[in-house]
Amino acid sequence: TAGDSFSSFRTMSSRDRTLVLFDVDGTLTRLRLRVESNMLETLAKLREVATIAIVGGSDFVKQVEQLGDDLLERFDFVFSENGLVAYESGRLLAKESLKSFLGEEKIKELVNFCLHYIADLDIPAKRGTFVEFRNGMINVSPIGRNCDQAEREAFNAYDDEHKDPRVVCQGAAGALP
Repeated sequence: TAGDSFSSFRTMSSRDRTLVLFDVDGTLTRLRLRVESNMLETLAKLREVATIAIVGGSDFVKQVEQLGDDLLERFDFVFSENGLVAYESGRLLAKESLKSFLGEEKIKELVNFCLHYIADLDIPAKRGTFVEFRNGMINVSPIGRNCDQAEREAFNAYDDEHKDPRVVCQGAAGALP
């Protein structure tokens, strides 16, 4: 019953009743870099009084690169790929993928739409890897993920002036079943 659940909750330790979730990039680390030792020390102290977890868009391998090989021992929960891969107490809890959820045909329709849409764009530069398929997301980059920082900034300035991301979303919604 609800009363029994509440009674159990009241008898839990403060650590078990408090969950603190962190993003990785820009929160625990600077973007794409390794965690600093003082952050690891702070997290260890926090873990004494709270359950701690990370949630991020990167895959587990990238999270290990940033947070260390002992990642699963440092955090009570680890959620990779926007939560599609979940670990609890160092054990794999669940794993899902866009491919198994959506199916190959729907993914191909989306990728084809994106590539046709990008092909018709007149933008400052195009550098390749326009669609990157990951287990937990499809990353679409009109300029291409292979562009350099100056090209990325030029595209952002162009996009701020000429494009509205809602146009792309509306086009995709109209073109896909």
